[in-house]
Amino acid sequence: MTTRFGYSSAWCRTLVGAAVLICHATTSAEAQRQSGAAVEVHEATITDLQRAMIDGRTTSLQLVNAYLARIAAFDTRGPALNAMIRLDPRARETARRLDAERRAGKVRGPMHGIPIILKDNFNTADMPTSGGSLALAGHQTSEDAFVVARLRAAGAVILGKSNMHELAAGITTISSLGGQTRNPYDPRRCPGGSSGGTGAAIAASFAVVGWGSDTCGSIRIPAAFGSLVGLRPTQGLVSRAGVMPLSHTQDIAGPLARTVADLAIALDITVGADPADPQARLLDGRTIPHFTDSLKAGALRGARIGVLRNYFTDADGDILDTVRAAVRVMASAGADTVSVNVSWLDSLLAGTSMINLDHKGDLIDYLAATPGGTVTSLASMLASGLHHDALEARYRLADSIGVRDGPAYQRALAKQRTARDAIIALMDSLRVDVLVYPTMRRKPVLASDPQLGSTCALAAQTGLPALSMPAGFTTDGLPVGIEMIGRPFADARLVSLAYAFEQQGPRRRAPFSTPALVNGRGPSPRSFDVVVRSSAASGASASARFTYDPSLSTLAFGVRLTGMPVSAVQAVV
Repeated sequence: MTTRFGYSSAWCRTLVGAAVLICHATTSAEAQRQSGAAVEVHEATITDLQRAMIDGRTTSLQLVNAYLARIAAFDTRGPALNAMIRLDPRARETARRLDAERRAGKVRGPMHGIPIILKDNFNTADMPTSGGSLALAGHQTSEDAFVVARLRAAGAVILGKSNMHELAAGITTISSLGGQTRNPYDPRRCPGGSSGGTGAAIAASFAVVGWGSDTCGSIRIPAAFGSLVGLRPTQGLVSRAGVMPLSHTQDIAGPLARTVADLAIALDITVGADPADPQARLLDGRTIPHFTDSLKAGALRGARIGVLRNYFTDADGDILDTVRAAVRVMASAGADTVSVNVSWLDSLLAGTSMINLDHKGDLIDYLAATPGGTVTSLASMLASGLHHDALEARYRLADSIGVRDGPAYQRALAKQRTARDAIIALMDSLRVDVLVYPTMRRKPVLASDPQLGSTCALAAQTGLPALSMPAGFTTDGLPVGIEMIGRPFADARLVSLAYAFEQQGPRRRAPFSTPALVNGRGPSPRSFDVVVRSSAASGASASARFTYDPSLSTLAFGVRLTGMPVSAVQAVV
């Protein structure tokens, strides 16, 4: 008689220990040797890759091929991150053209030949822009978004577009076109959102940097959950022209990167005035910040940092411990930290969200710019049925809102202005450069669960700049972000402080599920068998097959027993 038992566990890192893990351990350098690659792209920075191209050790085409190999290994296989919605079939052609320019002595700047990823709400003249929606899967614009045009002019190579929470209307990154994106630090969990596809892709080294948009946390939450740096710029610093809107009042575009220096390079290319975006006219008469000039290792010395205790309540203990430790690091680097707790914060922000008030009309205006489509509004999208079921109620609520510019709309706008003025006055009265707090007060949830714990409203509903950066990890290996909010157009100061914090020691580590490739491939599950026989007289035996999957960090096993009745089995040890 044969009896089978099965078990699967995510705690194999403790259970198996060195016996299994060491046999799979491969350093980046070893992977590079085995694959024959000229340069290892896993965790590489813009500066690393530019230096390699300048030295002739690699080309833009080779970089594109290396990143596409990583996408092939990990996006639909292995951990199956599901971060990408579509790849640009012209990426290799673009890279060849940029390589030819380099050989001819023309280098456009630090982004020349660098592969990047865009969230699927940035217009591209050569790829559809769907916002993650099946209803808009074929939505093709005739022009690039302002940010995209800037990136192309700078020599960036667009690898493709990333998944997003459909129409940017949530923070777990699920869509009818792209499905559920997974977190590379634990593929059972969500990556944050709505720019979670970009966040997961950059965390997994599918490209060097990526672009997202932030209406209420959509850059900063994926940054926190992906051990990344992400900036929500001051409203008006970056043009939103050509970005599918959720709320024109709160939307802003920005980059996600693995290092502050990469973030600064990305910002320098994409900030600036744009006549097509009324908000970007706020830059008229202002000096455009140069972010790479703000990378000062000693910037924390003498800085005054307000620790906003309001957002330390109702938080996971691991997150609190990690963020508090990060604040202590800032203090040890010379910052003066001040505890801040304001009783009126929740009431100040109540009624300030413009998302539901803007979404219906903003989407109609956006889709009208590309005539001929069958979907022209939230109402027609709902009628088509081509949307994710999880968003049905959210869309119906937004579609039920009346016309923009009514009394409710004006009240919310006025409350936003009041909130903005109050936070600036608070910072002035405390004489602080920034306020800091956890980006998220809860760990990333399992993919099917609702995500709680956001602190996104403070920046989103005041228009102030906010930057999330890695603070460290929880005891179970999940990234934690710490966020800084500053005064209007003090974005460069945020970047400067983040860079100085980063120099105090690494707070980021690469996810286990997407290591460096070996011979162009990701790690495969490994199995081994164990057979145990009892005395010859009884004839009983047991055999077990253990399978370790390094991409999922799981150990599965099955046990077969023979030579005994099932009623005689009490335990398998």
